[in-house]
Amino acid sequence: MKTNPLDPLLKGLRLLVCAVAPSVLPMAAIAAQPNILHIVSDDLGWKDVGFNGATDLKTPNLDTLAANGARLTQFYAQPMCTPTRAALLTGRYPFRYGLQTIVIPGTAGYGLDTTEYLMPQTLKDAGYNTAIIGKWHLGHADVKYWPKQRGFDYQYGAMIGELDYFTHSDAGVLDWFRNNKPVKEKGYTTQLLGADAVKYIQEQSPDKPFYLYLAFNAPHTPYQAPQDYIDRFKHIEDPTRRIYAAMIACMDDEIGNVVAALDKKGLRENTVIVFHSDNGGTRSAMFAGQMADLSKTKIPCDNGSFREGKGTLFEGGCRVAAFANWPGRIAPASVDGMIHVVDLFTTFANLAGASTAKSKPLDGLNVWETIASGKPSPRTEVIYNVEPFRGAVRQGDWKLIWRSLIPTSVDLYNLADDPSETKNLAAEHPEKVAAMQARLNALGKESAKPLALQYVASVGLAHGKPRMGSMDGKGPVMVEELGVSITDEGVGDREVHQH
Repeated sequence: MKTNPLDPLLKGLRLLVCAVAPSVLPMAAIAAQPNILHIVSDDLGWKDVGFNGATDLKTPNLDTLAANGARLTQFYAQPMCTPTRAALLTGRYPFRYGLQTIVIPGTAGYGLDTTEYLMPQTLKDAGYNTAIIGKWHLGHADVKYWPKQRGFDYQYGAMIGELDYFTHSDAGVLDWFRNNKPVKEKGYTTQLLGADAVKYIQEQSPDKPFYLYLAFNAPHTPYQAPQDYIDRFKHIEDPTRRIYAAMIACMDDEIGNVVAALDKKGLRENTVIVFHSDNGGTRSAMFAGQMADLSKTKIPCDNGSFREGKGTLFEGGCRVAAFANWPGRIAPASVDGMIHVVDLFTTFANLAGASTAKSKPLDGLNVWETIASGKPSPRTEVIYNVEPFRGAVRQGDWKLIWRSLIPTSVDLYNLADDPSETKNLAAEHPEKVAAMQARLNALGKESAKPLALQYVASVGLAHGKPRMGSMDGKGPVMVEELGVSITDEGVGDREVHQH
């Protein structure tokens, strides 16, 4: 039998491959599907982090991640909580399914349309473990809207929009769950969420990627923090700002613990971390929440040079603090390309090698090259919102805000020259105004009716006991129900409202 003179060399190569493969191939496989840690803060002001210029409070963990990653200077969210959370999980603007107006009230029964195919479902299809630790706020009155029913393998945290940080409740109703079951436990919500995220990471296997949606309710109202954190900020004179700073510091510490857990588990090198707020910081008591009366309180959020805040269509309401970090994969830089929160769905799916075929038509774009290497963003337009009474769109550097209710108003700004939106140029550019209004009108025709407005109308116009004044202060005079109509047509309220 003839021997090949190259056999010794080939044998040596095979041995080398066998020796190297165990360490190289798993890394290659893991790199093809990175872990995704998606951290969202709640009502965080643009300038309330060190990497955007905060000086009276410290966020060392966030600052380190931002400094070693891409600081996203033109990252946009929706102006309020529910719409942003819906947008990031669907990859679609919320006006397409009726969640464009305000948030889901605690007393409401509606939620995110169950025909929408969500990011955790898409990533699960690609082999990911999926978890939400933190705030949901996309439907709570019916379990069909809950996270476990929408693609998350694991859930821990709150379903509604705001809760007491220590009792984990709102108006006496417990809002704290693990995998759909109520949990009664002591602790400060931010610390509980951080600890649970650490535990979750400790339980993950390097052989299976995960998507962890870590949605802190901090620093949303009510303004509460552990006393030891408040004591860190004695130099801040305003008491509300002091507590607010403490809430952010606690969140920053917990994020540091989570990143340390990734390092300890050996997962850090294959985990992309994206951080952003759900909207700009609150600047008006009207949008600060319902659990406390803040009408006489100095609102503590700081959006820097950006105008207004949460609930508005100005930059302060929609341009939010954000960064992305992945060692060796994302170049440290300040990235100025436009990115909208809907883009995360498409971008994460691309990184995961996941198909989006089950989704309805996506508004999100793949902005990975913009994030990773600062290339020009494929996004040239941002739809801030489309509602029956207002809308806003940005095309290139030009931004239009159109309030259609009487008295109507139109604002046009060039954000490259005027990011603080101080110079309304609408009168000087009527053709541009008309074109951008036409764009909003066209989208308005495609829009679903706002579920919030339907809910408010159903509550406000529902038949009930009239609120009748009285001269003697004893309240209205009551009579027995007659059981018949008192109208000439013979149509009574009972008949009208029984359907």
